[in-house]
Amino acid sequence: MKNKIHLLALVLLFNTGLFAQNHETKTPEHKIIFQLTSGDTTAHKQLMKQFNNILTVSPTTQIELVCHGAGMDLLISGKTIVEDKINALAKRGVLFNACEFSIKERKIDRNTILKIAEYVPAGIIEIVSKQEQGWSYIKAGN
Repeated sequence: MKNKIHLLALVLLFNTGLFAQNHETKTPEHKIIFQLTSGDTTAHKQLMKQFNNILTVSPTTQIELVCHGAGMDLLISGKTIVEDKINALAKRGVLFNACEFSIKERKIDRNTILKIAEYVPAGIIEIVSKQEQGWSYIKAGN
């Protein structure tokens, strides 16, 4: 009977350890907020490459991009040259955000913004809020 109790205790301990390991792998390894203010298509291509590289090395990393100013071109159908890459990255969990202030200021037709994009009231406030929550900040482009 004593051996059965010891065996049961070991099994429970082992299973608890596996549960903790599985739970840990679902927690993001890193959380990174990127800011894009550049309309430079070379910068856009490089950014998509960076996102792929990050997710290849660290697949649980949470990535969020905030586009404002000229960076909005990345999210505008007909202007962006990386729409296929944006869609593929969105399927991998990358969030692409359009700044409402920039939309209004630049008089952008909301119907031209990629459907995959989400909206934030103010790009800078989104970035600051994420930093206050412990996210790392990276400025993309020039």
